Amino acid sequence: MQKPRIDSRRARESFPAGVRRLKVGPNPDLCLDPAMTLPIDFPHISRPHLLQLLRDAPKAELHIHIEGSLEPELIFELARRNGVALPYASVDALRQAYAFTNLQSFLDVYYAGASVLITEDDFDAMAWAYFRRAAHDNVVHTEIFFDPQTHTARGIDMGVVIRGLDRAARRAESELGLSVRLILCFLRHLSEDDALATLAAAMPYRDRFIGVGLDSSEMGHPPGKFERVFARAREAGLHLVAHAGEEGPPAYIRAALDVLKVQRIDHGVRCVEDPELVARLARERMPLTVCPLSNVKLRVFDGLDRHNIPALLAAGLCVTVNSDDPAYFGGYVNDNFVQLFESLPQLTARDAYALLRNSFDAAFVDDEDKALWTEELDSVFAAHEP
Repeated sequence: MQKPRIDSRRARESFPAGVRRLKVGPNPDLCLDPAMTLPIDFPHISRPHLLQLLRDAPKAELHIHIEGSLEPELIFELARRNGVALPYASVDALRQAYAFTNLQSFLDVYYAGASVLITEDDFDAMAWAYFRRAAHDNVVHTEIFFDPQTHTARGIDMGVVIRGLDRAARRAESELGLSVRLILCFLRHLSEDDALATLAAAMPYRDRFIGVGLDSSEMGHPPGKFERVFARAREAGLHLVAHAGEEGPPAYIRAALDVLKVQRIDHGVRCVEDPELVARLARERMPLTVCPLSNVKLRVFDGLDRHNIPALLAAGLCVTVNSDDPAYFGGYVNDNFVQLFESLPQLTARDAYALLRNSFDAAFVDDEDKALWTEELDSVFAAHEP
């Protein structure tokens, strides 16, 4: 796979040899964490410049449902191409249906939009549109979720889904320099037997996806419902993630960790209701892939200014920022970063760096790639003009 590379040499030239081994220098505001590759003057990064840094900095996106990136214009284009009748008269009418009151009201519209995906070309077109937008937002690595049961239930072959997404991923790597991985998600409102059959159907394409996840309606569908299929995926060497603690209680996060043995928690914002769980997440450095605009759109929080990301960071948690279903929730990953920091002035440049750095630390890639992207991130922050 082609690996995105940004020349960070210029930003390092003004610093002495051996800077990686330095601690804080004479200026106490000049921070050089042992893991940083360059000293960064966090307190002197102005607010306007910080917002631009959030846009310009390299980042990984680890919580993006590819079907949730399907914009209304493309939905209508594919519907016309495939002869699919939609329950909406126009693009504007579809957008007006995005007044969600909870997760289920969103899912009803989400599944209607996905019905236009029929051929490999359709899945390719959907993913390619997202990859172009991600590259524009300076995403260098993305791990995209896909929901095959949404499509196989309509008679679409598993191979059609995976081959179409994989084709776009390979093009993104070669033309955009974007590192891409696929994660197959099980729909938790369906049975575990259905999930087991889905995993079996996907295994001929095992070389094209790296992990499995758990999404869809959370309430009433605890992680333990899927213990067997996650055990089987683990035996197959797949990475494991699961949505938990978005609408569901902290107990769902514990079950995802202890029963499913996941390596990342998707969402997880309700962990704050259980102090012992928060301490465990911090101690184990368990990543949380948080989606701010989604949380507001689905009424998890009343507004971005009420989001608990500051508390999660203060507790030492490995939090990342992601877009979830950007076509439906009003913003891609840079929109999430910028609007979050505009709404929460208490978030600092150091917090911004931590969120971006966490995205690399939490990614399912080798240490060499993580080190490379971290070096690029440090270069962007160190080269700022106060």
